[in-house]
Amino acid sequence: MSSVKITSSFWGRYRDLVRREMIPYQWQVLNDIAGITIEKERDDANIPSEKSHAIENFKIAAGRVQGTHYGWTFQDSDVYKWLEAVAYSLREKMDPELEKNALQVIDLIEAAQEPDGYLDTYFSILGIEYKYQSLAGSHELYCMGHFIEAAVAYYATTGNEKVLNIAKKCADNIDANFGPEEGKIHGYDGHEEIEIGLLRLYHTTGEDKYLNLAKYFLTERGKHPDFFREQARKYKGPNALDWVANAPNTYFQNHAPISEQKTAEGHAVRVVYLCTALADLAATTGDEEIIKICRTLWDNIVDCRMFITGGIGSTVNGEAFTLDYDLPNDTMYCETCAAIGLIFFARQMLRIDPNGEYADVMERALYNCALAGMALDGKHFFYVNPLEVNPLKSKKDPTKSHVKPVRPSWLGCACCPPNLARMITSLDDYVYTISDNTILVNQYVDSDSLLDVGDGVVLIKQTTSFPWDEQAGLYVSNNSGINVRIGIRIPSWSENFRIRVGGNLVEIDSKKGYHYVEVESGTSVVIGVNFDMSVIRNYANPHVSEDMGKVAVSRGPLIYCLEGVDNGEDLNCLSLPVNAHFEYKFNHSLLNGVGVLTTTGKRIQPRSDKALYTKERPSLKDVKLTFIPYYAWANRGENEMQVWIRE
Repeated sequence: MSSVKITSSFWGRYRDLVRREMIPYQWQVLNDIAGITIEKERDDANIPSEKSHAIENFKIAAGRVQGTHYGWTFQDSDVYKWLEAVAYSLREKMDPELEKNALQVIDLIEAAQEPDGYLDTYFSILGIEYKYQSLAGSHELYCMGHFIEAAVAYYATTGNEKVLNIAKKCADNIDANFGPEEGKIHGYDGHEEIEIGLLRLYHTTGEDKYLNLAKYFLTERGKHPDFFREQARKYKGPNALDWVANAPNTYFQNHAPISEQKTAEGHAVRVVYLCTALADLAATTGDEEIIKICRTLWDNIVDCRMFITGGIGSTVNGEAFTLDYDLPNDTMYCETCAAIGLIFFARQMLRIDPNGEYADVMERALYNCALAGMALDGKHFFYVNPLEVNPLKSKKDPTKSHVKPVRPSWLGCACCPPNLARMITSLDDYVYTISDNTILVNQYVDSDSLLDVGDGVVLIKQTTSFPWDEQAGLYVSNNSGINVRIGIRIPSWSENFRIRVGGNLVEIDSKKGYHYVEVESGTSVVIGVNFDMSVIRNYANPHVSEDMGKVAVSRGPLIYCLEGVDNGEDLNCLSLPVNAHFEYKFNHSLLNGVGVLTTTGKRIQPRSDKALYTKERPSLKDVKLTFIPYYAWANRGENEMQVWIRE
């Protein structure tokens, strides 16, 4: 199997933080160990907030303790994502204590599984006779999809047959209950995820029934838009978020068959999970119709509905997309899970088409919106990732109550923290894409890799201090029996990009954002890459009304922002002159080491009177502006933040 060992100091700190702090911390949360404060991610949400109870739910379902279910219908998924993060962490570095906890969890899951393979603590505890009858909000298939993903990851790392067998038994139960055949349920889950899990199980086992079931779920969606409401009218069981069935069909991507959907609609996480599975199916089968659907939805998201940080989801209402170019900075949603899902989608698209745009968006979402979801201590988390924050407005304006100025220690709906943990620990899966005789270098990450190509392996050693450094070196040794093409990604933010092969400068021949270097069988080559990390001023499409007359600053893959702690209060009074020159300096002692941008800007002077309106033009004074990377904001206490600044 191919292996990528990340040696990057930037990502190494994060991966070590997840292993040493985040995974153990989440273990405490899942086990309701005292001292953990759980907060609602928004004030108007009906969210359990006293405890997680996730592990306790499994113990109750397994008959080990007495009690009742507590938490969301999808509470099980917190445990599964934790287990998946553990699997990737063990792949990087074995840890006996961590492995011990994981094995205990696997035993507990096995004990909680019903004899027929069904796996869901909510209905096992509250009424197994009601299973699969309230799919709009029950999240049964969603949770089982997350378990299957975790099981496949843990099996791949450790060879543990037990966890894979639990997953197969689980998937077989779903296959026995869903499908086009008479007597089966002709439907699907309200929240896409099982499709991703089934495809991963297919890739591991080679059993066609899992591929076929995933395809069924994907292509059946939207053919019967009243499916969820019809189930809800008949449902007599415990409240499995069945009220969600009254949401618009777009919320579930249930408004039309997949082949007829031209825009990203509804709950943003659901959309990108759906797209991830569609792209995996397309890459696996070569289905041209599915490929066309994937490209249509990708283009709409990236060209019309994505924030500059790689965040998606324009409104708190339904955590959803709204319409093209509706990208408000201080009421948006930009859920951490949605950015992670966009990264998943991009990875699968690279299997379909070697297009650098997919890797560019993957990079943007990874280094900005997704990474901002976790504090630098690994113990505080954002659900929502705003582009503009005024703490007083977050506290007093109900339309902004979901926008937090600091990260809580945990969330009542805790999907984001474990999702981020599994993303960071599996980062080595996103560095390269391998197909036939081609290796795409998607991400510049200091690493040592052995990649299976043809009948042998190709060794690639990346040396770089990315995202701060302007260069990267790749040593490639082709030990396979075929010539190999190395696709060097040309980042869209690098206007001047240079490549040296064997020390010689070569003419760039960009093919969809990659320059290819052929390495003959049995030979080695040194490839040097130089990026242009000049500071860039980014302007939004004029249809994005919130950003007209404003500019966002970036350097390399990183979007930058202003914080009140550096620039004072009332960030809205600041402006950036058109001819302002930026100075870049790496500050080792700030925010665990970050590159800082400084320049001279303007600040509107406060007025002496208190009149709300006046005929007098505001006076300006010169001030120093300090920009930090967006991912690092909200680590120095409560204060204002702003990405887009008036120019």
